[in-house]
Amino acid sequence: TQSTEDPDLMEADPLFHYDSERWIPPNTEGRYRKAIEATERYLARLSDPTNPEAQFYARADNLRDWLAIVEKRLGSISQRLSASAGQDRLNTDLSGDPEARQSTNAPTELAVKTPWLQIDDVFYEARGTTWALIAFFRAMQVDFDAVLSKKNAQVSFRQIIRELESTQEPLRAPMVLNGDKFGVLANHSLAMANYIARANAAIIDLRNLLAQG
Repeated sequence: TQSTEDPDLMEADPLFHYDSERWIPPNTEGRYRKAIEATERYLARLSDPTNPEAQFYARADNLRDWLAIVEKRLGSISQRLSASAGQDRLNTDLSGDPEARQSTNAPTELAVKTPWLQIDDVFYEARGTTWALIAFFRAMQVDFDAVLSKKNAQVSFRQIIRELESTQEPLRAPMVLNGDKFGVLANHSLAMANYIARANAAIIDLRNLLAQG
């Protein structure tokens, strides 16, 4: 939209995207605390009916833009999870646009595999990301109820939440298993990738629905 960005949210956004593994000053936890404080200032102003400066716009285009960000994030996580078992992938970076170009040449086929010591890191990053997204989607379901009702999309929205909730099922093993795709042992990363891919497909369908007049 053409609305002015809120100063507190402008301050909070980059702080929330700070490197999660940085521990030397300025440390990550300190940046997150500052971001939370800025967000709480915005919420305090937003809840004040006498203050028109703080606004929240529940519009279809705003929801669609946010879903586009979530779609890219989940797509990336799903690809990283799928790489746990090793894959030969075709390079699709330029697919769909005959005029597309890239700065340097890249191989047409790529062999990708997550390093063994990073399997559980990627798994729990995905689990944490989807846990946070569940809270976001539940809040969006309330804030954008009128938009979703107009598009008859409440059921589609609830289905996204249900798919994300499946990623939080208890892990019934002492460690993250990384078995072969059709082997004897389970591959928890591929199971997680499946739930995320299904949620992402539902998000794409919802975005297309919101884009219709």
